[in-house]
Amino acid sequence: MAFLGIRNSKPETAARMRCGVAGVGSLGQHHARIYASLPGVELAGIYETNDARAAEICAKFNCRRFATLEELGEGCDAVSVVVPTDLHAKVALPLLARKTHLLIEKPLCASLEEAEQVLAAAREHGCLVQVGHIEHFNPVMAFLEKEVNHPQYITAERLAPYQPRGTEVGVVLDLMIHDIGIVLALVKSPIARIDSVGVSVLSKTEDIANARLQFENGCVANLSASRMSLKKAREIRVFQDNAYLSLDFMGQAGHLVKKSEIIAYGLKMKIGLVKAGDVSSIPVQEIPIEKGEPLALELASFVDSVKRAQQPKVGAALGKSALEVAITITEQIRAAKR
Repeated sequence: MAFLGIRNSKPETAARMRCGVAGVGSLGQHHARIYASLPGVELAGIYETNDARAAEICAKFNCRRFATLEELGEGCDAVSVVVPTDLHAKVALPLLARKTHLLIEKPLCASLEEAEQVLAAAREHGCLVQVGHIEHFNPVMAFLEKEVNHPQYITAERLAPYQPRGTEVGVVLDLMIHDIGIVLALVKSPIARIDSVGVSVLSKTEDIANARLQFENGCVANLSASRMSLKKAREIRVFQDNAYLSLDFMGQAGHLVKKSEIIAYGLKMKIGLVKAGDVSSIPVQEIPIEKGEPLALELASFVDSVKRAQQPKVGAALGKSALEVAITITEQIRAAKR
């Protein structure tokens, strides 16, 4: 039975779902590792153009190397596409033609035209496409989704040291798109205006970028991303009329200040239960987040969506919306340079 046009896994895999990985580089190797360990899943094999790397991964996880994408699609029910962004469509389309469900690492594609081609092929062949916005499976995001109900101002900062990998696209499509997806999911309102600035330092595209997103409901989000930092950081702060939240996606920790508790604290001060300036009594809650590996949670959710023939948490709609915003920001930055 299909759900919303999505076909179930291929019938010969009732016992274990066969999963594969196209591209087993720095990130793809971890997709292979997790598939090899997930219950009810068989790591059927990989597609990799580098002979030495393919041999290493196949030996490590006791899986097969498929000679072509078509063979990978025939041999798997679901595949992770973990190749450079500008190759996403080229790799995804042959797999979709074999009716293979896909998890495509973010961003969905390098252009909206390619994204439309991939999504049209998915609809034609009844395939599920999940986009790898991994932070949506970070336990921090689960807390945000529970606590954030009317955000009015959001700041997000994402920093990373420079490395050549990923520079086929600018920092907006490489890093900032994570926070774009997060903000779109939290605000749930159309964007009214985007203002952006960016600078190229070492690569041909922007390496540092800032974007201000103004939503129709009045919320404003200020996003900053840099791949020229000496440190790594993935932080978000959310302000709404009843609370302030500050969270660290990398450390999976944060704190929360609620308006109701500040009012209660003020009353205690008024009646002398606490003294003004008694910092130890200021009502700041440390957030008890149950830590977990976001990629493992993401792949487990993907496998479950395929097995149940249901739309994934981060499906084509959010993936495409985040890509549209990221491309608008990128075009603004490049237009300013011209």
